[in-house]
Order: sequence, then structure tokens, then C-alpha cells
Amino acid sequence: MRIVVEDLSKRFGATQALRTVSLEIAPGKVHSLVGENGAGKSTLGKIIAGVYLPDSGKLLVDGQEVTFQSPFDSLKKSISLIAQEISLVPKRTVVENVYLGIEDATFSWVNRRSLRERFTQLCEASGIFVPGDKLVAELKISEQQKVEILRALARETKCIIMDEPTARLSAEESSKLLEVIRGLTKQGHSIVYVSHFLNEVLEISDQITIMRDGQVVRTSTPDEETHTTLVEAMTGKTFGSSFPSKNITEAEADSILEVKNLCSRNKFADISLKLKAGEILVLTGLVGSGRSEVVRAIFGADKVDSGEILLDGKKLTVKGPNEAIKAGIILLSESRRDQGIIALRSVRENISIPYLSKVSRLGVINRRKESDFSRTYTTEAGVKAASNEVKISSLSGGNQQKALFARALAGNPKLLIADEPTRGVDVASKRAIYDLLASHSGKGMGILVVSSELDEVVGIAHRVLVMSAGKIVKELIGSEISESSVLAASFEGMDTLNGN
Repeated sequence: MRIVVEDLSKRFGATQALRTVSLEIAPGKVHSLVGENGAGKSTLGKIIAGVYLPDSGKLLVDGQEVTFQSPFDSLKKSISLIAQEISLVPKRTVVENVYLGIEDATFSWVNRRSLRERFTQLCEASGIFVPGDKLVAELKISEQQKVEILRALARETKCIIMDEPTARLSAEESSKLLEVIRGLTKQGHSIVYVSHFLNEVLEISDQITIMRDGQVVRTSTPDEETHTTLVEAMTGKTFGSSFPSKNITEAEADSILEVKNLCSRNKFADISLKLKAGEILVLTGLVGSGRSEVVRAIFGADKVDSGEILLDGKKLTVKGPNEAIKAGIILLSESRRDQGIIALRSVRENISIPYLSKVSRLGVINRRKESDFSRTYTTEAGVKAASNEVKISSLSGGNQQKALFARALAGNPKLLIADEPTRGVDVASKRAIYDLLASHSGKGMGILVVSSELDEVVGIAHRVLVMSAGKIVKELIGSEISESSVLAASFEGMDTLNGN
């Protein structure tokens, strides 16, 4: 299938999302769309998939001009979209999800035996295997992604648009998904791949279209691009490096955080670590290694069975996040949508809500004081919004994340814990977040980061602790920190714990 886009434009209110965009998607190829949040790449993908109607321009499929009024129309032309957020039915089996709406039925009865046979044939033909009788809710995110792909293939899709397919996957899971994509292209399927992960884009793509401000900057091949050239084309700026320089931590600096033999049954065991003032310490490892569980325990969000936590040398006993915040610990959760932002509230309210006592008197909020308070920190964090009165859900993912950083900094914490701080944000927002971390570590704040992105781990960490199966298996310092050493420690840890 060959898809040609000619001079497509799309406006949402005052925002011009696309401006005369033209490109060609060849059959059996991976065509990646990259750009900052708001560049127009997801909008373009949704127009091709029939989610949006363009204001002007043409869309041609195998030389025939088409107008899709809905995703159902695009599906009839063998085009489907796999959105960033999984859209499966959790309480139904894999087979039921794959064939939902296209079941074999006799009168009003679904022929389950026939569905299972079709499912087995589909898995064998595609090389994608998932347990058919399992409930979707019991699957890992990476397996749910495979179910989404199988569902598309069951409808004889020839072009699959994937919007941030690896945003919630570990490095290992992402690598396996890329293998699945390669297998699909060998079978003649076209893949439109929308992603912020530029290393993946360079690895998997046949063609790369770079977008900025709703326009195409250029279309090129991976051989013509590097991580740096992509970033510069996406942002229109020259960064020299994707990461700020690391400040030098004082060898004699006091420990802000000390954890001694922390244990939580079935989650982690014997966790001991120290974090100095001005240091960025990164916890990493494979998904399921216990990283997030450890930082949630330090923050008081999850209970522990034994062990000690010391803050500034004093034993800390917290029964919940409120006490942790009062003690000077702030946690930025892994999922900004589920555990971070209050979607229907303004940016102002999202920033001030943990600190209402600072902007109120006798239980009455001083709106001017609250606005000034919020503006101070959104400015510091570089949040881009029409005003602090707009709903936070109207901001791009990168600006939502920076708003959460603003809220964290407003508490003037001694210890900032950031769980996957740049997941799902564009390259410019990533750099802004790295600059914030570097700046505040330089001012003496202790920063504990959980990250799955190897380049991020290497780029920001003064020290790295690698976790596996709920235990710390390796410490890496300074020049010891590299992508290969982190990855090797992750897998060596699994082998050691399994007795191999």
C-alpha cells in the first residue's frame, strides 16, 4: 500500500496544527514521524487514520483520492491506528479483543472454536504470540501492545500507525517490539511510527520525516541523520549536547538520605543506599526490578516491613505522603496522568494545591497570592501556557510534566524523587527537565531518579544503582557508567539471582 499526503492543513481553533504537509509512505517500510509535542505528527497520523478530517489538501491511497469520515472508513482501506493509550477491553480475553466486532457467529451465538482456530493461524502467520485465553487485564503492557497489533492484522490491515508504541515499555520490551515491527514490514505491511525515542527511530526507520510547528522540515533516511541532527531540526536550535554538564559533587558532602536494610515482602529486600547533597543518584534496572516500589516506600506511599530511613541523619518515620512532604521529600510519580495532574483543574490550582496554607488565611484562599505563587514556579520550570488559568490537560505532555516539576519545586524540598521524569515528552522538554535537575542538584538538593532510558541514565547520573528482582545488584560511579555497563549489570543480576 502506498499512501501519499499532499498539502494537508488542519486547524483547531486558533491553533494551526498542520500547514500544507506533504509526504509519501511506501509499502513495506517504516516511516517515522518525529518532532516536539505540538509539531503535528500525531495530528497527521490521525488524519491518515480517519480520526480527523483535514481542512484542505489531499490523501491518496494507492493512487486513489480518499476522504475518511471516521476510523471505520480508513479501516475499510486497510489502515488502522494504535494509539499511545491502550484501547482494549480489560475484562475480556485476548481472542475476544482481537476479533471484537468481527466474530464468527451462528445466528446470535459466537463460534468460539472457530475464533480460537483463526487466532492460532493469525499468530503463526504474523509471528506474534500471546496467550489467547488470558484476560487482557492480566497482561503486561508489552503484551497488550501485541494484542493491539494482532487486532489490526485480524482486520487485514496493510498500514499500521503506531503513536508512541514504546512510551511505557522497558528497554528489553521495546527491543522485542522493534523485532515484531521488522517482521511486519517483511510481510509487506507499512508502519507509520510516531516516537520521541530518537535512538529507536534511527534504528527501525526506512524514512524519517521531521516536523516542526505543523510543517515538514525534511524527509530523510537514517543514514543521513544522527541524534543531534534530528534534535536540531526538530527544535530549530543547536544544542551541542542532549544533556547539561554534570556539576562536581563534594566528596565530603553530607548525606541527605540514608536507607538501611529496607524490606517490603514480595517487592524488594535489603535495600541500602546513601544520597549526598548535590548528587543525582539514578535507580535503574529491568521493569519489575522494584525501582518504583523502593522510591514509593521512601515517600511513604507504600508500607515497609523493616528497615530504616534517615533524612539529614535523623530517623524518619512517615505514615503517608503528607508527612513526607512536610519532612522535605517530594515524589514525581511515574504516571503524570493517573498520579500527577488534576486534569480538569487549572495550572494555577495544580501548582498550589499541596501548599494552600501558604496562600490562604482562616481557610480562605487569597486568589492573587495563589496566582503569584504559582506563576513564580511555572516561570522557573519553563512551563509554556497561554496563562496559568487554562486547564492543565490542555497543555502538551512536556509542559504538563514541567508543571509537575514546578509544583515539586514550590515545596522547596531537600530530596526530590523523580520516577521516569521524561517519559512521553519531547526532546526540548527533556532538555529543560535535565537542566532543572542539574541546576537544583548544583544548589545542594538531593535528587533520586528512577529511569529506564539508558541514554538518560548515563547522561544525568553521578552514581547509578542497578536493581534486579527487588535487590540492588550493582553500583556504578563516574566513568564506570555507560549504556553497556548498565545493561550488562541488569542481566547479570537476573542470572545471579536465578542461580545461573
